[in-house]
Amino acid sequence: MKLEIFKGGWFKRMFQFELGGGLPPELFREIAKEEMLIRIRVERRKWGREVTIIEGLDDPSINLREMAAKLKSKLACGGTAKNGRIELQGNHKERVKELLIEMGFPEENILIVD
Repeated sequence: MKLEIFKGGWFKRMFQFELGGGLPPELFREIAKEEMLIRIRVERRKWGREVTIIEGLDDPSINLREMAAKLKSKLACGGTAKNGRIELQGNHKERVKELLIEMGFPEENILIVD
């Protein structure tokens, strides 16, 4: 049986719960946060516009759209979550690192790429 059939919803949570030997799903999220390598970089688009790109948040337990909404709110900027990454309008790489640390991601796993 392939696991891809059961991608979401309550069955996935129940399956993860059983695999973890009765451990709560929150613990899986914390473990996933500690294992991720997050890269933050700034891209220059046409007409000199800068876009902050956050990559490496590829765990299915993390809702990229929700995280993008929180970051956009805190940074007072526009942006989107697409293709497994978050794009924010403007150069916010230092502030994004601080916010990710506040959200519970370990500082040593967040790299700012120049």
